[in-house]
Amino acid sequence: MASRAGPRAAGTDGSDFEHRERVAKHYQMSVALKSEVRKLNIVHVLIWVLMAAQVTVSQLGLVSYKVVATPYQWEYPYLLSIIPTVFSFLALPRNNISYLVISMISGGLFCVAPLLYGSMEMFPVAQQLYRHGKAYRFIFGFSAVSVMYLVIVIAVQVHGWQIYYSKKLLDQWFASTTTPDKKKK
Repeated sequence: MASRAGPRAAGTDGSDFEHRERVAKHYQMSVALKSEVRKLNIVHVLIWVLMAAQVTVSQLGLVSYKVVATPYQWEYPYLLSIIPTVFSFLALPRNNISYLVISMISGGLFCVAPLLYGSMEMFPVAQQLYRHGKAYRFIFGFSAVSVMYLVIVIAVQVHGWQIYYSKKLLDQWFASTTTPDKKKK
């Protein structure tokens, strides 16, 4: 074997690396996709914590309603969106297909559906803000509808990418479980 300080091994010119084993492509993709799903899960947890803090502070009356607005109706069911993320975190370490499927299905139900409802619920208020420049709810001095629409835009992207990468990851896991065995002699 060659060392950094010593000469190269006799009989080799360094081009004998072709025969070495490599990690299969679907395993490499699985690792990369797991990393992406984890990052998106962490971003979702951050959004969820901010939403839960806003709902909790408002409901407990810890600050004036002039500082933190009362929550819109869609924010309460959105708090259930932590469930798909928990299933996703549980699915990743052991490539648990069932948990990942549950995460994807419940992601549409608990994450995307409340966001769509929220965008429709807040539309008249946003329209009034745009037309007349009047806002009645505020979050730290900013129009609550503007802040919540910003949250919705970010959250829809995060959940869309979560579902997309989870589907790609699921395809990779199926590819690794359905590969044909070595040819029988």
